[in-house]
Amino acid sequence: MKTNIKSILVMAALALPLTALAADGDPVSTKLSDTVITTKVKAEFAKDKTVSASDIKVDTDSNGLVQLSGHAKSQAEAEQAVKIAKGVKGVTAVKSDIVVQ
Repeated sequence: MKTNIKSILVMAALALPLTALAADGDPVSTKLSDTVITTKVKAEFAKDKTVSASDIKVDTDSNGLVQLSGHAKSQAEAEQAVKIAKGVKGVTAVKSDIVVQ
């Protein structure tokens, strides 16, 4: 139950910026696909009990490159986040800047 609420909150928070997507120069379709990939990665993080979806930031560029940043409690958590991101459809590569605390 806790994971479902967390997933819903993450997806809702990521969906809010959709109204301003065309403002920074990229086509809306590109921005939507970037946002979809980011949302899918965050949703997968929320489903996984070893990865903190709220502590790891996900950014996706127009080529499907996912950049992870933020903090992980262990190296295993950071590695799991990378593994999850690589498994999401549309992701072409993953760059990890996750700091292990």
